[in-house]
Amino acid sequence: MSAPAAPPADGPLSHRQILTIFGGLMIGMFLAALDQTIVSTAIRTIADDLHGLSLQAWATTAYLITATISTPLYGKLSDIYGRKPFFLAAISIFVVGSAASAFATSMYQLAAFRGLQGLGAGGLFSLALTIIGDVVAPRERARYQGYFVAVFGTSSVLGPVAGGFFAGQPEILGIAGWRWVFLVNVPLGIVALAVVSRVLNIPHTRREHRIDWPGALALAVGLVPLLIVAEQGRAWGWGSPPALACYALGLVGIVAFLLAERHIGEDALLPLRFFRNGVFGWGSLAGFVVGTGMFGALALLPLYLQIVKGSSPTQAGLQTLPLVLGIMSMSVLSGQLISRTGRYKVWPVIGTSLMIAGIGRCR
Repeated sequence: MSAPAAPPADGPLSHRQILTIFGGLMIGMFLAALDQTIVSTAIRTIADDLHGLSLQAWATTAYLITATISTPLYGKLSDIYGRKPFFLAAISIFVVGSAASAFATSMYQLAAFRGLQGLGAGGLFSLALTIIGDVVAPRERARYQGYFVAVFGTSSVLGPVAGGFFAGQPEILGIAGWRWVFLVNVPLGIVALAVVSRVLNIPHTRREHRIDWPGALALAVGLVPLLIVAEQGRAWGWGSPPALACYALGLVGIVAFLLAERHIGEDALLPLRFFRNGVFGWGSLAGFVVGTGMFGALALLPLYLQIVKGSSPTQAGLQTLPLVLGIMSMSVLSGQLISRTGRYKVWPVIGTSLMIAGIGRCR
């Protein structure tokens, strides 16, 4: 492959140059998008093999926590030091976390390594979108939207099926089948590293920021104890001393996070001024409630199909396809109609109503 032309210093990138850069970005985004779906259908087999079904939620939660906390940090650090080194770092961290997860020997190890994966995933999504904002003018972004629909669509379809297939195999090349759920990321990650290091050559304009390390630490202190008590509360007793200690520590962390965000102002992980806007505030609250139900259903449906309905991992992966295809198709349809009509309020209402009705029928 010939090296891409250098970006012009005084003009916009050509369509060919943008497509070349998009190639690298899409591979990185595909890694993170695939990982969100491929693990769900395999987690029951993984937990059984590692003798920790009651701890399976940590494999998902640890990933989400570190990805959530690291996402804004990547944005701020890349503003200061450049996009390319941090995008390469995110891919590398994700690949290392994937390889480590593949050889975990307990659910606690898997949760820790999934947390490492999440540190990389936080940069894969956020930096890809940031780089797109750097190289494509706002009025031209709709022209390239189809490429990202293709990435998420492909990962949505492949993920559950591939996860079920790998989990359903006793061994592949002498390695337990479920471990390939994570090992498959390694060659993909190596390809992404090679492509991104070669094609992602765009000028960087340094923008100074304060990095909200106190906010990130306080958020972790606030969330982790609450997740621990959510998992162990039934065994401990919801009013037991360990549970009360977790409640107290979580509350301290959340208060510390709010104080840190107020102190750092515009450079905060989550600037509190956003909540003065009613649309943002109520939208965030609605998103939190809907997200709790939706992601809970996404995580539990493969387990329900395998444990309650007796489906094999491969069958469960195929049975979840209508769900992921529905999510993908409705995302595309609603996005197109919103861009054409300018009306957006009706779609969250329709989506939430359909989600409630669908969950209510899953019994």
